Amino acid sequence: MSTHTAARGAVASLAASALFAVSFFIAGSLPGWGAGEIFGWRVVLTLATLAVVLPLMPGARTEISALAALIRHRPIMLLPGALAAVVVGVQLWLFMWAPLNGMALSVSFGYFLLPLTMVVAGRLFFGDRLSVLRKLAVAAAALGVVHQAFSAGGLAWPTLVVCLAYPVYFVLRRKLGTDNLAAFAAELLAMLPLGIFFILTGPHGVAGHGILSSGASGMAPHTGYWGAGAIGILGALAMLFYLLASKWLPLSLFGLLSYVEPVLLVGVSLLLGEVLGWSALLTYGPILLALVFLAVDGRRSARPFRRDVR
Repeated sequence: MSTHTAARGAVASLAASALFAVSFFIAGSLPGWGAGEIFGWRVVLTLATLAVVLPLMPGARTEISALAALIRHRPIMLLPGALAAVVVGVQLWLFMWAPLNGMALSVSFGYFLLPLTMVVAGRLFFGDRLSVLRKLAVAAAALGVVHQAFSAGGLAWPTLVVCLAYPVYFVLRRKLGTDNLAAFAAELLAMLPLGIFFILTGPHGVAGHGILSSGASGMAPHTGYWGAGAIGILGALAMLFYLLASKWLPLSLFGLLSYVEPVLLVGVSLLLGEVLGWSALLTYGPILLALVFLAVDGRRSARPFRRDVR
C-alpha cells in the first residue's frame, strides 16, 4: 500500500470521526424524538444522499456491477451480506439511542475498545503487522481498558456491542470483497422498510399523530426535523469517509486511527450532561498516551508522502 493511499485514508478517517461526533451531539439534543425514529430518518436520508453522491464517485459503476454479478453468480453471498446489514443496522440504531438515554459514555468507551479488537482481527484474519510505536499504543490503551473494566465492575452492554460487533462487520466486508459504498448502499436498502416503519410509528409519525407539541418535546417540531435531516446527511458523508478509510488503510492502522472518534464522543457526552469521575484519569490517561504514540507513528509514515508531493 502506497504512502499516498495511506495519507488519503488517514484524512478520510479524521473527517469521518468529526462528522460522527457532530451527529452524536445532534441526536442527544432532540428531546421528544425516539431513537428508532431518528434511525429511520438516518436510513432514508443517508440512502438518498448516497443516491446522489455514489454516481459521482470514481469507479462506482464498476462497484455496483461487481456487486450485482456477485449476487447473481453466488446468491449464497446474500447470507453473510444480510449478517453485515444486521450488524451495521444495530450500530446505527445504538448510535442514536445512547445519547438519548444517558449511555453516551458507554458507547464512547466501546469505540475506545474498538481499535484493540480491530488490531486483533487484523492480526488473525489478514496478518497485519504492527510497528513498535503501534504496539506501544495498543499496550497503553489496554492498560486504560483494564482499569475501566475493573473499576466499573465490568463493561456495559453498549460497550460490548460496539467493540465486538464492528470487527465482525469489517472482516465480513473484506472477506466478501464488498468493502465499498455500493455494498453499504445495498445494506441501507435492506434496512429501508424497517426505517420507514420506525418513522411512521414514531412520536412524529402516524402513530404519534404527526406532531409533538413544543411543550411536550421542549422544542418546535420543525427544529427536530432539521436535526434528524442533518443526522441523515452528515451520517452519509461520515460513512463515505469511514468506508473509504477502511479500504485505503491496513486494518490495524484503520483501527488505531479510530481512537480519534471516541475522544470526540467523550467530549460530546460531557456536553450532553454525563459525568466522569477522577478515576477516569486512570482510564483515559493511558488511552491519550496511546494517541501520542499513534500521532508520532503517523507523522513518520507521512514523511515520504510529503517528499513525493514536493
